Amino acid sequence: MLKIIAWVGITFLFSLQTHWGATIPIVNSTSFAGWEGDTNKTFRIENGAIVGGSLKAPILRNEFLCTIRSYTNFVAELDFKLLGAGANGGFQFRTKRIPNHHEVSGYQADLGDPSWWGSLYDESRRNKVLAQSPRDAVSKILKRDDWNHYKIRCEGTRIQIWINNLKTVDYQESEPEIPQRGIIALQIHGGPASEAWYKNIVVQDLP
Repeated sequence: MLKIIAWVGITFLFSLQTHWGATIPIVNSTSFAGWEGDTNKTFRIENGAIVGGSLKAPILRNEFLCTIRSYTNFVAELDFKLLGAGANGGFQFRTKRIPNHHEVSGYQADLGDPSWWGSLYDESRRNKVLAQSPRDAVSKILKRDDWNHYKIRCEGTRIQIWINNLKTVDYQESEPEIPQRGIIALQIHGGPASEAWYKNIVVQDLP
């Protein structure tokens, strides 16, 4: 009996490790399944990527494409690029939708010139940069108007961000009332005609 109990316990732990170790793509290259937002005018799928905005007309306001599912501890990776003068975007996480509003509230791995790339911003909550990326170091490895890679790791109160394997943020949240769970969202920032492209988005849940 003890051997059976031990075997069941080991099998259960293995199953947990398999679940938590899984890296799950959260973008379907042909549909917006699992996401919600303005998919009529603002967001579209093109060449296997999610594209926010347009190079033909100004972006009237911030817009976000949001996951339906929430995440707590995870590692997220994605490729991104911005097109157009003054383009700005971001990868929201541990975020929530603001009821009856187009905005969301939460952490953002920021994107854009002159020094937003790789910084951690608090969108529609504290409304400030929580951790500034090293501008000169980022400029050396950033490929403007081309694809770059983001990695975001959230574990407890610690948040880490990398661009093209350069660590830009290692932040420890000190305010206990800030939630450690929320949705993921892709942003195109209000402003001039521009586009934010996102693809190869995968999330690995952590225990």
